Amino acid sequence: MKYRNFLGLFLFVCIFCFGFIINGNLSLYFNLSGVLIVFGGTFGAAFLSFKTEQLGIVLKVLRTNYKKKIKKETEIVQILIDLSIKSRIEGILSLQEEENETSILFLRRALGCLVDGYRSDQIRDILNTEIYFFKMRREDSERVLRTIADFFPAFGITGSVVGLISMLGGIGDTSIILKAVPIALTSTLYGIVSANFFMLPFAAFLRERTNQELLLQKIIMEGVIAIDSEMNPIILKTKLESFLTPSERQETLVSYKKLKERFNITA
Repeated sequence: MKYRNFLGLFLFVCIFCFGFIINGNLSLYFNLSGVLIVFGGTFGAAFLSFKTEQLGIVLKVLRTNYKKKIKKETEIVQILIDLSIKSRIEGILSLQEEENETSILFLRRALGCLVDGYRSDQIRDILNTEIYFFKMRREDSERVLRTIADFFPAFGITGSVVGLISMLGGIGDTSIILKAVPIALTSTLYGIVSANFFMLPFAAFLRERTNQELLLQKIIMEGVIAIDSEMNPIILKTKLESFLTPSERQETLVSYKKLKERFNITA
């Protein structure tokens, strides 16, 4: 995550927690029975619903995506333009060096197809298949998170029902009622907060990250196919600019004039 994300998260978590603190006794918000009912029930249902391998994959995907920084669209476009120029000067086989060096797995896959001599239609078919199943895997992970998010409020209500039953069983005994009320109220609180402060934001983050990566993959696919067709780098630059916002086109990418001067290209 970016520094600004962490700063914003810290600030608003503090504000959120302050809302609890100003009401006085923090111990009122902690109830062991509610914690056990909500978290035990939710994760029990999760293990009943999904394979342990799938839950492990979701955890790994989240951890990796929060740690890993992906390249910007402008960086990918510039990489592809440089590859196009290198291919025109030194030949397509020279891109094998880039295939071995790049840390972008999808680009490595695309360059591998290019260097191995696959036709453009075959490259497009292979990469589209790669994109399709990448999207499916990410959607499965997101579905798991959203399902667990649905479990939390349900078991929060379960905890509330348990508390109400205890209250009914203790009618006439004030001490029993006072013990049961926190279970009923805090269980609902735990369920709502856990679903909306953790699971749903995790799922939303994963969807946003997936959309970003899918865009990069489409840029790479179009760029590699254009390189295979020996498209002029200037024309390729114009084509790939279609994926970028106007501000990114103006501020980040190398201008036509500089690109021509750098590589002695005639339009």
